[in-house]
Parts: sequence; structure tokens; C-alpha cells
Amino acid sequence: MSNSDKSKVEGSRKKTGGRVAGTPNKTTAEIKEAIGVFISHNADKLNDWIAEIDDPAKRIDLYFKAMEYAVPKLARTEHVGDDTAPIVTVFKFQDD
Repeated sequence: MSNSDKSKVEGSRKKTGGRVAGTPNKTTAEIKEAIGVFISHNADKLNDWIAEIDDPAKRIDLYFKAMEYAVPKLARTEHVGDDTAPIVTVFKFQDD
């Protein structure tokens, strides 16, 4: 692999500061909090607002879009391996 094929990160020095990977930035956290507050203050009105929509398809679409804020979508999980071997599931419990 030539130097031109490497990404900038691979050849750079070790990370020494900043956020830990996966930590949401401040703006994202504030926006999510604001949406949560709005939804909690207007939850009783949501049914009335959705009922005012004449088109049933649009009503259902908006209902499911709003529901995503309360019940997040599940990620798809794919199990791979030998088709002839049994699937083995291991559970580990930790005492706190």
C-alpha cells in the first residue's frame, strides 16, 4: 500500500485530546433535550393534531414518525457462520 492509499488518520500521530469516540456533541444533546421537552409538554395535544388530518395515509405516516421519538428503531442484526452448525448464544451476568 503506497502512502497515497492511506487515509490521513492512519499515518498521523496518536490522538491526544477532544471528545471520546461516540460522545454526542453539545448541540446534538441540546436539540434532543428540546425535542423531548416539546413532546412531553404536547403529548396530550398530539392525538388531537393527528385526528385533524383528513388523509388516513398521511395520518398514519405522521403517527409513526412521531412514535420514533419515543420508541427508537431497532438495528438489524445478522447472524453469520456455518450453516450446518448450531447457533450458540452465551449470556454473561455481572454482579454489581
